Amino acid sequence: MTRLVRGADGRMWTVRTHIEWSNPAGVDEFEHDVNAGRTSGIVMAVIVMGLVAVLVAWTPSDVVIPFWLLLALAMLILFFPARWALRRQWTVVAETPGDLEEHGPERWVGAVRGMMAAHQETTKIARDIEVYSTPAVDGPLQPID
Repeated sequence: MTRLVRGADGRMWTVRTHIEWSNPAGVDEFEHDVNAGRTSGIVMAVIVMGLVAVLVAWTPSDVVIPFWLLLALAMLILFFPARWALRRQWTVVAETPGDLEEHGPERWVGAVRGMMAAHQETTKIARDIEVYSTPAVDGPLQPID
């Protein structure tokens, strides 16, 4: 997602976001200390798949399985992968080449967790640039030298 925004001082800013498929070093360090890693997720996926296989294997051939039960099992199996994909970290970058008279180039970088939060934060950053000529200091973006 990329937006071009004109600041109140006339500079053109590019605000863009992209998804991070792996966490950069140093991000969410506390969460990683508490987290058990991928092992618990893999074990839970194997257990759920095993229970579904046992349910299918023990079902007599003359029993008709209702559609809603198959749909509920599919939703149960797909819930956590979908949640993982929707809660991935997004990197937000706002940069301007500056102008020759007053301002030099600027680059602001930050991280937001979640697709909807990234979209909302991008809209807020674009609005801050339009009104104040720079992203808000109290937001997720920090200036990079």
